[in-house]
Amino acid sequence: MLDVCLLGTGGMMPLPYRWLTALMARYNGQSILIDCGEGTQIAMKEKGWSPKPIDIICFTHYHADHISGLPGMLLTMGNAERTEPLLVVGPKGLTRVVSALRMIAPELPFEIIYRELVEEEETIEGNGFTIKAFRVHHNVVCYGYSIIVERAGRFMADHALERGIPQKYWNKLQKGETITLEEVNANGEPITYTPQMVLGPARKGLKVTYCTDTRPTARIVQNAAEADLFVCEGMYGEADKLVKAKEHKHMTFYEAAELARDARVKEMWLTHYSPSLTRAEEFMPGVWKIFPQAKAGKDGKTAELLFDE
Repeated sequence: MLDVCLLGTGGMMPLPYRWLTALMARYNGQSILIDCGEGTQIAMKEKGWSPKPIDIICFTHYHADHISGLPGMLLTMGNAERTEPLLVVGPKGLTRVVSALRMIAPELPFEIIYRELVEEEETIEGNGFTIKAFRVHHNVVCYGYSIIVERAGRFMADHALERGIPQKYWNKLQKGETITLEEVNANGEPITYTPQMVLGPARKGLKVTYCTDTRPTARIVQNAAEADLFVCEGMYGEADKLVKAKEHKHMTFYEAAELARDARVKEMWLTHYSPSLTRAEEFMPGVWKIFPQAKAGKDGKTAELLFDE
């Protein structure tokens, strides 16, 4: 199961009724945070989720509404007696930007590991999941992220029995480990058992794609393809704001819906609303004409994504 929470849905500035856009995901005891603007800690506390077990923080870009909450977040994690290393991911310049912000959070009881993104697309391996970063089109270098949990094929006990694989190795093989014994076969080679010997075809996994502060691009469609959940910027709901969206490298609700439709995602949540947009729901009928599975994101909106049986 992959838990996903849209902590906030605002763009540019936090409001009394709307925190800044950030996404938190939890899988198998691990937590991933994407973006950390002012007030993200409060949004997290309102949800009842803890910052202490965050393993990875990813930044789309370095505008203040996406990173200014980091120093306080780091201090809170340190005050919670965290000692495990923290992986921080973001565009080139990450080390310099975070180091500058840490002038007000200089002493931490844990190590920060930096991963600066320089390619158009990059992959970060987690424990049981993968994060794929992809370049989007904003007025500064900006990335979107997909969190992908792959699922191995079903364990085939009959295959293991046919190959004479001792039962004591089944669990390790099911977890993807390769077993090499000291004994040799008829060719004088060490006896080796691989997961492919006992697992059926790979099954459908889980995928969440997060994208904000960008104009529509083909790369977004490619990376969001078949996602279970697509969290996408909808800066403007008003039809007459398209020119402004293009000027500031943002998107309208309707452009986001077209991306969701073209990527064939299961569901889309809109986020990163302009401060002038007070009721996103008013504009959803026009969005549903393009992509019926769209929802207006709200602070604290949560989903539990489950594997297909």
